[in-house]
Amino acid sequence: MPNEIERKFLVNHQLWNELKKPQGSWYRQGYLVVEPKQVIRVRQVLAKGFITIKGSAVGIIRAEYEYEIPFDEAGELIDQFAHSIISKTRYKINEHGKLWEIDVFDGDNEGLIIAEIELVSEHESFVKPEWLADEVTKEEKYYNYMLAANPFNSWK
Repeated sequence: MPNEIERKFLVNHQLWNELKKPQGSWYRQGYLVVEPKQVIRVRQVLAKGFITIKGSAVGIIRAEYEYEIPFDEAGELIDQFAHSIISKTRYKINEHGKLWEIDVFDGDNEGLIIAEIELVSEHESFVKPEWLADEVTKEEKYYNYMLAANPFNSWK
C-alpha cells in the first residue's frame, strides 16, 4: 500500500518574498468526499488531471493512491461533484537535498503560505530552510480539504 509521510510548516512571508524561486504552477482542486477515514480529491495542474484517494492519518503517515486522468474530465468532476474547491500556486524548491513544495494560496485562502516535505520515514531528519515558520503538521485546519471547507480568511 502506498503511503504518504509528510510534514507541513507555515512560511515566513518576508523571507519568502525575498527568496529567489522558480516559476510556480497553478493548481485547482476539488473535494468529492471528506470523511474522517477518507478524502477523495480531484486536481487540475498544468495540462493534467489527477484523482487522489487518501486514508486517515496515523501520526504523519497515511495511505495515498493517485491516478492521472484527462485534464478536461478532472475539470468536469470538480465542477459537477466537488462540494469545496481551493486554488493555489505551487513552487518546488530543492533545499539541503530535499524537495519542498510551497503552496501560495489564493481566493478565500489568500495570505496563507504552507511548505510541505515528503519523507521516506516518520523519523527521517532534514535541515529546515530559514524561510520556514511554525510546524502545523498535526493541525487539521491547515489540511487542504479543511481549507476548502473552512478558508483561512474566515478564521477569527
